[in-house]
Amino acid sequence: MKIQRAAILLVIGHSVKYGGAFSTSLSNHQLSLGPRAVITTSTGMKIVRPQTSSIRATGSRLQMSQSATVVSPPEENSNPPDQLFEGFGKGIARDYKARLPLYKSDITDGLNVQCLAATLFLFFACLAPAVGFGGLFATATNGAIGTIEMVSSTAVCGMIYALFSGQPLTIIGSTGPVLAFVACLAQLGKAMNLPFLPLYAWTGLWTSAILFLSSVTSASNLVKYLTRFTDEIFSVLISTIFVVEAVSDVAGTFTSPATTLTKALLTLSIATVTYGTATVLKGLRNTVYFTKSIRNNVSNFAPTIGVMLGSLLARSARLAHGAEALLPALAIPAKFQTTSGRPWLVPLMDLPMWARFASFVPALMATVLLFLDQNITVRLVNNPSYKMEKGRRKGNILDGMHADMLIISILTAFTSLIGFPWLVAATVRSISHVRALSKFDKDGKIQSSIEQRVTGFSIHALIGSCVIFSKPRFLLTQVPLPVLMGLFMYLGISALPGNEMFERIKGVFKDKKLAKTQRWDSVPTRVTNLFTLIQVACLGAMLWVKSSPIGVLFPVVIAMLSPLRFGLEKAGIIKKEYMDVLDED
Repeated sequence: MKIQRAAILLVIGHSVKYGGAFSTSLSNHQLSLGPRAVITTSTGMKIVRPQTSSIRATGSRLQMSQSATVVSPPEENSNPPDQLFEGFGKGIARDYKARLPLYKSDITDGLNVQCLAATLFLFFACLAPAVGFGGLFATATNGAIGTIEMVSSTAVCGMIYALFSGQPLTIIGSTGPVLAFVACLAQLGKAMNLPFLPLYAWTGLWTSAILFLSSVTSASNLVKYLTRFTDEIFSVLISTIFVVEAVSDVAGTFTSPATTLTKALLTLSIATVTYGTATVLKGLRNTVYFTKSIRNNVSNFAPTIGVMLGSLLARSARLAHGAEALLPALAIPAKFQTTSGRPWLVPLMDLPMWARFASFVPALMATVLLFLDQNITVRLVNNPSYKMEKGRRKGNILDGMHADMLIISILTAFTSLIGFPWLVAATVRSISHVRALSKFDKDGKIQSSIEQRVTGFSIHALIGSCVIFSKPRFLLTQVPLPVLMGLFMYLGISALPGNEMFERIKGVFKDKKLAKTQRWDSVPTRVTNLFTLIQVACLGAMLWVKSSPIGVLFPVVIAMLSPLRFGLEKAGIIKKEYMDVLDED
């Protein structure tokens, strides 16, 4: 049982517009209106008056033909809905103009207990795959890129992204498709007798340039053509990979000749305790036990408590039974140096001139990969259901994307020059981050999200400390892999509730007379089941491509989901009136 197997689990300004018109009359009125409130009287006179939170009225009548309107920001702050590309840097400027004035609150809003709980939870959820992916990269690149590069890239890039991105709740990390692409690039270099790291660096620099061009032209507006159809499939895909691989990894210990039955049973027990503790305690929020404060705090720290309890049980078993109960643990490099002992800077000039330009071709595929991984995940994070408001136009999922893509392009250039793995938004880690920062009402529905930069920065700063300092590194080597398997299981399953594709799949097995009313109940059952079956078929196809020799084409399959959705409607397979309900954003 190897952490490499476990790593595969992860393949996968501020403006508010007021408007409207009303007609009213008042007698001896005293009006108190907000900043820049413009009142137009029946005579056409315009009056600008300060605004407070109320309007008080008494006395004689004054007829108004138009409403009191708070002046909106300039029109250039809002791109037309049908505009795909924008002028140089307009999207980036709009994102930062909306978010930077709130930077102070991005710090102060992160100083609370719930953010501390989220930091501890995501620290484990981000560190373990970083270590695991490092081992996989080392194998794929023959040691040119390894664990120390992966963990260092996660720490440094994660901190920079948290500080300067437009959507700081997104967590970046390496993904399975990126690993598959790098492995193919290494094989290409070997076949053509080209040094891998210079080839990797030039490919990354070309990719960075294309991503930079896409950010300054607001190419992320392409995401507006994606719909819930794509979001649901992609989200269920990542969760399915987590769950299936976690189960198979635990089950593999029972068939491995290198593992005894005692260790296999202990692995199952530790993983189950970790997952069960996190799940049960997370649900305490919706019970009537204890006080509201205790329920919320225990719920926030549930995953961390699960990790601690699983680790303590594993340690107790090891102390009681010795080597027979010794489980594999998280492996952290002992020294801060490159895996192969090479210099940190990649020798760019070692690649022949023709290959420097030819690397533009694989860079095109890498661009598609990073562009889609980044934007689909940020689209999921920006979902209006999370009730985010900072720097956001109501219902808009594109806000922050252009600034985020700019940061990703810069980080891609940086990581290419020093031989670090490329990082993009990681779906399950990002969604788990947002959910850990969500505030719920008594019915368990999201009321708001804590939008700040503290947790993202702190998570990756802690990861960096594990590379630099010996004591944190030693403590983490005491965490058994079965604990992380239980945590990954929790991550996968906890991301499914609220996903309508998942709810419709469950609905197939429910008694319609007793089941709760759903938003799509007005659609005939056969149409709903057909729509869901098509999504499941797409999910199966993506799972196959991911694990096949053509896994590097995974992002192309994702890109084809949107044309497929519109094809279903255009071909009449699913009528537009039904599609509008099933695929409503």
